[in-house]
This record gives sequence, structure tokens and C-alpha cells, in this order.
Amino acid sequence: MTASWAASDAPAQAGFAQAGPSSPRPDRPRARRAPLYPALERVGLGIVGVLVLLGLWWVATDVLAAPGTLTRQFSPSGALRSLVTLVLASDLPIHVLVSLRRVLVGLALALAVGVPLGLAVGRQRRLDAATSPAFQLLRMISPLSWMPIAVMVFGVGDRPIYFLLGFAAVWPILLNTAEGVRRIDPSWLQLSASLSATRWETLRHVVIPGVLGHVLTGLRLSIGIVWIVLVPCEMLGVSAGLGYFILDTRDRLAYSELMAMVVIIGVLGFALDAGARGLMRLVGQRR
Repeated sequence: MTASWAASDAPAQAGFAQAGPSSPRPDRPRARRAPLYPALERVGLGIVGVLVLLGLWWVATDVLAAPGTLTRQFSPSGALRSLVTLVLASDLPIHVLVSLRRVLVGLALALAVGVPLGLAVGRQRRLDAATSPAFQLLRMISPLSWMPIAVMVFGVGDRPIYFLLGFAAVWPILLNTAEGVRRIDPSWLQLSASLSATRWETLRHVVIPGVLGHVLTGLRLSIGIVWIVLVPCEMLGVSAGLGYFILDTRDRLAYSELMAMVVIIGVLGFALDAGARGLMRLVGQRR
């Protein structure tokens, strides 16, 4: 019997010897380099897309437009020269900081209202049935429709802008939070109840970690909406901000500066969205 075991183990030992550390592994360097290639490919394709967009802009303003027309003043060459001037020798950083402060306040208001409401709506079916039609009705009203009412109620200044930005940002956060509560595994809640956890402990250790990904998704959507609504909101009689600067360049007929501001708004919006995506990846890795 011992001889038969030894004979049966011989092929296995031979297999282990072939797969031992002394045997060459040509695929090991390839496995290490593989994760780098998709990232470089995405970056390269993104750069190509931006270059194509710049090329279309140049063709529309410098090639197809007739000389001496107004369209030539929106060319990328003039916009880039004005962009350098605005960044180095103007009060542009002040306007950027003012706009970012308004965005942060609007998002904070939306989180303060949307997350608790979303948790309540997601847990209570009757509350969901009672509030869903009203929420859907309000969500479909453009935030810009409230501009005259906001000015009459809150006056001129930052307060109507905060209201409009918060109103625009609250719906994605509220709806995504409620959906996250509905998708929580019921066994988690049953386990929490079996351990005699209080409502606060269940909320803190089960519900909030379970809906955090949905909240961040709603926050990312809200950032995009707020950034779009910000520029027209900052034309409500304020004296600083990106929307005010756009209005000022139009009044001064500085069209190259206007296009430079459009580029700056796009770059800042891209950076905000990239920050939200990075936060979502960080939270996902930690979870």
C-alpha cells in the first residue's frame, strides 16, 4: 500500500517540481504591466478628444468664418491669449473663489435637506407614496423659473443664489438616498434587530454605510446640475462670480475674454466632476 501511494504521488510531485519557484514565469512581467495600459489608453484617448474639439473650434472660427466677421473674434487663438492675461493679471481668482464658495454652500444645503428626507422616504412606504408626486412635480420645474421669486423673497445678493443652487441640487441626492435605503439587504436589518441595536445604532452602522455609495452618486449628479445653474444665477445683481464676469465681458464687447471664461468654466467643472469621481473611488476602496 505504501508503494502504491508513493507511485501515485510521483506525478503530483513531478508537477510541483515543474511549477516550483525555479521554473521560469514569462507571464509575470506582463501581469504587472497590464493595469497601467488601460489608464494610459484612457488618458491618451481623452487628450485626442480634446484636440479634436479644439480643431473643430478652430475650423468653425478661423477657416469657415469670413474675414472681418464677428465670428473671428471667438477664435481659439484670441481666447488662449486672453486666458493667459486673465490668469496672470486680473482679479479672476477672486471670481473663481466666490463661485466655488456658492457651489459648496448650495451643495451643503442640498445634503442637509436631501439625505434626511431620502432616509425617511426610503424607510417609510406611506411617506414615499405621499411625497413622491409632489417631489416629482417640483423636480421637473427648472430652477431658473424660481429666479424672480427668489429675488423678491430673499433680495439681491448671495441668499437667492444659495436657494436656487440648493433647490437644483437636492433632488438627485434625495432620490438616490431613498433608492439606496430600498436596496439595503434586509438580512442586515434583521441582524441588527437580533443584536438589540437601537435605531441610532442601526442608522449609524447599517443604513448610512449601506446608502453612502448612492449618496455620492447623487452628489456627483448634483455637482453637474449646480455648475450649469450657477452662471445664470450669478447674473442676479451680484458683483462677483463667474456669471458676473461673463456678463461684464459681454457688456465690454471683450469677446475673446468671454470665450476664455467659457474655457475656464469648462475646466473648473471638469475638475469638480473628477474630484467627485475620485471621492467615489476612495470610498469604494475603503468599503
